[in-house]
Order: sequence, then C-alpha cells, then structure tokens
Amino acid sequence: MIWFQLMLGFFIANILGYGGGPSSIPLMYHEIVTHYGWLNDSEFSNMLALGNALPGPIATKIAAFVGYGAGGWTGLLAALAGTILPSAVALIVLLKVLHKYRQSPVVKGMSLLVQPVITIMMVVLTWQMAKSSFGQIGIWQSLGIAAVAFWAMHIRKIHPALVICAAFIYGGIVLQHIV
Repeated sequence: MIWFQLMLGFFIANILGYGGGPSSIPLMYHEIVTHYGWLNDSEFSNMLALGNALPGPIATKIAAFVGYGAGGWTGLLAALAGTILPSAVALIVLLKVLHKYRQSPVVKGMSLLVQPVITIMMVVLTWQMAKSSFGQIGIWQSLGIAAVAFWAMHIRKIHPALVICAAFIYGGIVLQHIV
C-alpha cells in the first residue's frame, strides 16, 4: 500500500507544481513531511540540499530518495512514476492547447498571474527551513552561513553546488560540536 501512497503523494505535488521542480518543492514538502511523515524537517532540508548539489531535475531526485527510503525499490519506482507521468502527460496536452491559443489574452494572463502564487510558496518554504535552522544551530550561525553563501555565489560567482558541498563539510566538521 505504501507504493500507492508514494505515487499519489508525488502525483499531487507534481500535478499542482506549475513551473517545474522548484515550484513543486513546497508541495512535495507538504506531502513528504506534513501529510505522510516520510521525513522530518531536518531530513527534508538535508535531502533538498544534497539534491540541489547533484545534477539533474530536483523533483526526480527527491522522489527517488523518498520513494526508496519509504518503500524500497518498488517505492522508488512508484514515486518516480508519480513524479514523471503527470509532467509528461500535462506537457503534451498543454503544449497542444497553448499552441492553439497562444495569442489569447486569457492564456497570457494565466501565465502571468500564477507567478505570485509560486513566489509565495517559495517564501513559505524558505521561512519553514529558516525556522528549523534557527532552532537547531541558532540564528547567528544560520545568518552567518547564509551571508557567506550569498557572498560566495553572488560576489565571487562560485557555483551553488560547490557552496552546498562546502556547507556540508562545514556542518560535518564544525557544527558537530554545537548541535
């Protein structure tokens, strides 16, 4: 029965995640952490950071990780099917509809008006992760790591994957004494 829950949970998160992987992350968080409890906040944050450091789409990496952890190989396949099939079917259907009505002001308006919703979903997810980080390692440590990450990525132009790896190393070496 777990395979059905995995497929349904990832299907719901990905069918409603307009805009790709990043927009479906808050929905996956809800299904994975809040609804089914397959991971807790900290585990989700760690999995998300690791997934972002690896190449490829984030949604499939999350599905594979959670699916395997919750249901083994069957769970992995069910979670991947729930992640990939909605996108593939929706893409085919939507491309045909959008191509047919591409000049319609309604289609243009729908595309523009969904962007604020996605923004708010990302802000809520960021707040939840920040709250978890503040609670576990403290506000100053969290803000310091965020400031260094911002400096490294935006000022020094270091690739985000390297910044994430550096944060993992820092967490493994320095923070093990704090937590």
